Amino acid sequence: MVKIGDVEIKNFPLLLAPMEDVSDPPFRAVCKENGADLMYTEFISAEGLIRDAAKSRQKLDIYDYERPIGIQIFGEKIESMREAAAIAEEANPEMIDINYGCPVKKVAGKGAGAGILLDIDKMQSMTEEIVKQVNKPVTVKTRLGWDDSTIRIVEVAKRLQDVGVQALTIHGRTRQQMYKGVADWTKIAEVKNHPDIHIPIFGNGDIDSPQKALEYKNKYDVDGIMIGRASIGYPWIFREIKHFMETGEILDAPTLEERINTLKRHLNFSVEWKGDRTGIFEMRRHYTAYFKGITHFKPFRTRLVEAMTHEEVLNILSDVEEHYDKEVIL
Repeated sequence: MVKIGDVEIKNFPLLLAPMEDVSDPPFRAVCKENGADLMYTEFISAEGLIRDAAKSRQKLDIYDYERPIGIQIFGEKIESMREAAAIAEEANPEMIDINYGCPVKKVAGKGAGAGILLDIDKMQSMTEEIVKQVNKPVTVKTRLGWDDSTIRIVEVAKRLQDVGVQALTIHGRTRQQMYKGVADWTKIAEVKNHPDIHIPIFGNGDIDSPQKALEYKNKYDVDGIMIGRASIGYPWIFREIKHFMETGEILDAPTLEERINTLKRHLNFSVEWKGDRTGIFEMRRHYTAYFKGITHFKPFRTRLVEAMTHEEVLNILSDVEEHYDKEVIL
């Protein structure tokens, strides 16, 4: 078992990454039913929680079937992060996660997210204050460094561990790389295999197939893998990786019927949780991946992206069912 504080998770867990406007309860629900072992909320603004902003507060919604789950917060002010951690703890997650990895300018440019990688002393101080503030285990997600000249990830890991962090997820890119190039897992392995590191180390970046997941597990010896972009519109990635690791066999792709049924559950929950307008809008990023590999699907995809109401989307999905045979998509 992998232990994060007093939370026990199955050996070599698969984690769902905290992705803005993606890792919400509707998406987490379909990922959980397909094998995600540990999930995190979308990252939540510390200032938004303190101001009681409706959108930030809504992101605290968690459900018992999702457990274990962590709530992730971000911000640049130490006191605000302490307060936000206390608010997040009241929602009763299994852990509180700190976002030290978001590379987008509006976050990192203010010194939050990956921006704090330019000030490791502040990162350590902020983390220590959050650990002191809450009773739940505190975890961190970060990147290798700000750029190639500022990679100090082994030092960062040791300092975070020293102030009480119970697990660390490392995305194998710098902030400067954003999501370009190839994630460098050799540096993640340096952290995992350092004799002074005793907390679980999870790797993140570029895992998009069962074969690569197993290869990286064996090659880099991490305690688990966090999956982000490869899961968008394709929650089956978790079960496919698990099946391959257990049997060495590649599962058949989900049938068209399974894709449509899973999408409907995702869609219905999205509309229920966010309302018709926002729920429909934020589903659009998922449609292409849900139907990836299906020939001549572009006209349907265009209609789905342009649909404005819940009923309209469901009618289009009915048209898809009528148009294609319900068979395994190879």
